[in-house]
Amino acid sequence: MNLDAIDQTLLAELRENARCPTALLARKVGLSRTAVQARITRLERDKVITGYGARTGEAYEKSQVSAHVMLTVGPKLSGPVEAALRKIPEVRSLLSISGAFDMIAIVQAGSIERLDALIDGIGLLDGVERTHTSVVLSTRIQR
Repeated sequence: MNLDAIDQTLLAELRENARCPTALLARKVGLSRTAVQARITRLERDKVITGYGARTGEAYEKSQVSAHVMLTVGPKLSGPVEAALRKIPEVRSLLSISGAFDMIAIVQAGSIERLDALIDGIGLLDGVERTHTSVVLSTRIQR
């Protein structure tokens, strides 16, 4: 899908603040409120925007321990592993990758102890052959 500069700006603004009033978005892109609402409706209809969510604050994020858990998965078992990982609320994102590992699960826990138990649980899932974990020390850029 081709998005013009105004659509890209609207997406960037909504990523920053999904609750931004349409009137303010209209002023930022130089269109009428009605035109901006029509564009947002089109972006939703075309599945460019598929939902809106809550962003957590800096204090909360700093209280969490994040890690990237790289997974090697048995042949033809990525589907069941993905299904199992979807059920774990601490799994924030799951990526398929190329290279020595098959997937990266980005996880977040409230403590080192919970992170340790979470990683152990992921390693015990049927189909997971091996894991390698890197704990995130700091976030340098977040968009």
